[in-house]
Amino acid sequence: MRRSPARRVLVAAAVVVGALVAPVVTAAPASATDYPTWQDVQKAKGNADAKAAEVEKVQAALQSAQADAAAKSQTALDASAKATKAEADLSEATQTATSLQSQADEASATATRAQTRAGQLAANLYRDGSTNQMTTRIATAKNPDQLLYQLGAMDQLSSTWAGVMDEASVAAKTASSLHDQAKRAEDERASLAQAAEERSAAAKTAEQKADAAVASTKDHSNELYAQLASLNDTTAATEQQYEVGQAVAAQAAAQAAAAQAAAEAATTTPSTGTSYPSTSGVTVDPAAAKAYARSVLGNYGWGDDQYGCLVSLWTQESGWRANALNSSSGAYGIPQALPASKLGAAGADWRTNANTQINWGLAYIKGRYGTPCGAWNHEMSVNPHWY
Repeated sequence: MRRSPARRVLVAAAVVVGALVAPVVTAAPASATDYPTWQDVQKAKGNADAKAAEVEKVQAALQSAQADAAAKSQTALDASAKATKAEADLSEATQTATSLQSQADEASATATRAQTRAGQLAANLYRDGSTNQMTTRIATAKNPDQLLYQLGAMDQLSSTWAGVMDEASVAAKTASSLHDQAKRAEDERASLAQAAEERSAAAKTAEQKADAAVASTKDHSNELYAQLASLNDTTAATEQQYEVGQAVAAQAAAQAAAAQAAAEAATTTPSTGTSYPSTSGVTVDPAAAKAYARSVLGNYGWGDDQYGCLVSLWTQESGWRANALNSSSGAYGIPQALPASKLGAAGADWRTNANTQINWGLAYIKGRYGTPCGAWNHEMSVNPHWY
């Protein structure tokens, strides 16, 4: 689990808790996955070799179904993140365009006021306020003091007029420039608005496909786990816990080298932080997530003394938010799995279900560190932090 660009090095997997459907005889559905039938299972139970082969067939079908749902969920997550980014870009562009237009309007008003004032001063240079031209009054002044006063007044008006004309010219040029900038900003805003709309539509389509795949996979997974239980004379819950644990262990082994490389890269690559894409169907409820995690600690052989370490660990990693996404590395969910799709080992609904994420995270901790406190101690022993 890494918290920097590569800051969240993979995590987790676990026991998917919940009622599993009872075995029923069904025909293989029309899909890319060849699902075993209950007839196949019953036939295989009488022969050890046949049973072993059927177990492998069921496991392969399970992995295939989960992989398909995981891929579609990953696509939906990526599309949702892009849509969220597009909306943020549009909001920023809208603010920029609005601000520039406001500044341009204000500059235009300033130029208009300056031009009006310049016109008034020009009139004062021509007339003295009665009906006489100022130049006539200067020419006919008999008193030297009066002449000097008139000349001084004219000079002052002339200087003021020149200054106001300069102000009007500068304001007019500023207004013109700002109007050009505002036009370009509006064009950019319009372009981003279209992009945001397209990405929002793409995200919705991807989520619909993911939801359909998740629903189908959950149904098939329940039946496949029940078939494994029948073949191995155990329970569906036991088989599910075992399969998830095996999948997580394989993921953890594959991630070991990558985790070390990511830890080294994180010292030179800055993180761009965590975002929370708007994911349809996700319930973000940190309190409920903590309560669920606490309720299943015993399934892993842990006591309540491990709860505090788990809270600290995932508070730092994700704030216990089911839609937490590291925008640099792509780590996702409460345990910050990297890549996010690895959460699919615990259930097809990993993108939206906090409990599935927690199950995966606890299985990962169990296999990699033994206990939440072991994971937390490792998290705090390295900088940047990861587990």
